[in-house]
Amino acid sequence: MSTNTSITTQAEWNQAIKDLPTTPSDIPAFFLAHGSPFLAFPKHEAPSHLRGPTGSLARFLQDFGPALLKKYQPKGIVVFSAHWETPKTRLVTDYGDENPLLMDYYGFQPSLYELKFKSKGNSKLSQRIVQLYRENGHSARTSSKLEPRGEDGRGFLGPGLDHGVFVPFRLMFGEEFDDIPIVQVSIDSNMSPESNWAIGKALIKLRQEGILVISGGLTIHNLRDPASFSPDTAGAIYKEFDRAIIDAVTILDADERKQAMVNLTRHPGFRAAHPREDHFVPLYVAAGAGEGGGVRVITTLYGAPTFAFGV
Repeated sequence: MSTNTSITTQAEWNQAIKDLPTTPSDIPAFFLAHGSPFLAFPKHEAPSHLRGPTGSLARFLQDFGPALLKKYQPKGIVVFSAHWETPKTRLVTDYGDENPLLMDYYGFQPSLYELKFKSKGNSKLSQRIVQLYRENGHSARTSSKLEPRGEDGRGFLGPGLDHGVFVPFRLMFGEEFDDIPIVQVSIDSNMSPESNWAIGKALIKLRQEGILVISGGLTIHNLRDPASFSPDTAGAIYKEFDRAIIDAVTILDADERKQAMVNLTRHPGFRAAHPREDHFVPLYVAAGAGEGGGVRVITTLYGAPTFAFGV
């Protein structure tokens, strides 16, 4: 794929989704921009930028979710988020008939704490994930709704799917989505590209078992610099890093691609875009889960691209 490819309009991303291979027995792994609570703002209260409820990211997610379900008919969804990290041991939700929500943000209006996303877990899927991790030399266990999720880098307590899951999933799948189970897995709090790649790689078999693997973060995430959120106001260093990500991910040779992706954390723009690495390393989880295959770019929205690995 040419590194000059731009996929930023609704027609372009819907064509890219349509062009994905229809392989329910070998579902690609996806990295997507999970956005922020801005996506869930009431439209009359929200800022009118690309990450708000009327912006391009929201419109993309609304198109992307139904298309994934139609194309792959997944038996379950395993999701990783920038907002749940644990050291050493992977925790895997086992929440039963209804997944609770963890409102892991602060300072927003009351309506943001009344959001709904009804979904269910599945103990068999949770145990299968733990089994695969242990078979691949990782420590893993399930986590029930009776215990806090543990470290997340932000101090929020309690069980539940975090906003990096339920905020985009509400747009992708609707507020009631209980036909297909959802299980969340923690990323590695050491923030190493290699270890988070390995976390994804351990679950490759799930893709052949009809499970959709989604890993969410943001490729530009500097809350200290609001100008960085938009290509209209972002400085050159952010735009250079955004371009470097697309260039690395679209390298055809798998080994060269992996090295270029790992090297992104040494790019001059990386620390500007990520004062903390948590929103970037989910990219490596998705790449690991799709290791051995090709890559398709689904969108190149500034700071919010979506990639399919393992196609």
